[in-house]
Amino acid sequence: MKQVDSISITELRSMAQRMYESFVKADVDLAKKIVVIDMDMHADGEAYLLEHGSEQRDLWGINLRPDKYGTDEFVEFDSMINLRPYQGNRSRGVEDKKTRAHIRQLIQGVVHE
Repeated sequence: MKQVDSISITELRSMAQRMYESFVKADVDLAKKIVVIDMDMHADGEAYLLEHGSEQRDLWGINLRPDKYGTDEFVEFDSMINLRPYQGNRSRGVEDKKTRAHIRQLIQGVVHE
């Protein structure tokens, strides 16, 4: 797992082949604009971010699908860490459209060709 400010699609493809073949797990801290990537479980990235001062309410788990880069399917909103009924998120997805848009915007600033 590593924290990234910038990562290429080529690097993501390599990570995906090592782990899950079609995707790479990532967690984001929307408040601090931090992305951690390439972990076995989203909970690993969540623990890392919490240990480094992040707040639970700002953390979201996603999957990145390198072969879908440039499409709406590139970012997949599916993680157990997203289950937060107290925040109005009752699924493994990210139900709030504004939150999904912020996550996509953050990822767009980090991932490049």
